[in-house]
Amino acid sequence: MQKDQPIGLFDSGIGGLTVLYEALKVLPSEKYIYFSDGDNAPYGTRPKEEVRELVMEAIRFIASMDVKAIVVACNTATSVAIEDLRRLYDFPIIGMEPAVKPAVLSDKRKRVLVFATELTLKEEKFHDLVARVDTQQIVDYLPLQELVMYAEHFDFDENKIISYLQQKLSSIRLENYGAVVLGCTHFIFFRNLMEKIIPPEIAIIDGNLGTVKNLKNKLGDQLNDGPGGVSYFLSGKAKEPVYFERYLRFLNTLELHSATSG
Repeated sequence: MQKDQPIGLFDSGIGGLTVLYEALKVLPSEKYIYFSDGDNAPYGTRPKEEVRELVMEAIRFIASMDVKAIVVACNTATSVAIEDLRRLYDFPIIGMEPAVKPAVLSDKRKRVLVFATELTLKEEKFHDLVARVDTQQIVDYLPLQELVMYAEHFDFDENKIISYLQQKLSSIRLENYGAVVLGCTHFIFFRNLMEKIIPPEIAIIDGNLGTVKNLKNKLGDQLNDGPGGVSYFLSGKAKEPVYFERYLRFLNTLELHSATSG
């Protein structure tokens, strides 16, 4: 591992840009390669083995660029492939997982609601995570699969999204909950709209900052001195930065509302 080697970040689409956004704040001098498998998004509704093959192919592409670490900035991809990836590569591979533990510990008197993709909620890895920390059986789940494609299409229409969220939450008594976990990196784009219908006393938690801190710890003394920068790829092809930077600028507009678990 050399200090000036880049760090790879991978997602099925643009959700991982929310992780890159945190990484650029915490480790601004690093070089990054961001790979979006937008041609095959979304992953959350695909069969597990198909997703696994897509992830393995994407990581092979990123690894070929001599990276010093890779962040699998996608909960779905992490759930189906992270163990296999760690067996194959000798550099650090950091995965994502829903921030269930801090949510459970935040207020044991109330329940926890996890928003995630359909495939994440089906996976044994997720249920093992919940089983380890949910000793009082207070964790519930809700798939919000459609938010992935809203984000991919840069569709943040307030009326449309709030109507969708209200419909999905119509049978849930929010007063029973102390925390909501955003178990998909795409969902962070909708945080400000969620705050309009989720009572302010309910914490909205994601794992992005904790993931970036984990990356920093894994790199140890191999942090780059700069200059940094980001190269963007979309399903193996170089993509104009403006396509991705549009999302990063949008995240900047949400800064006043953002809060992540550390």
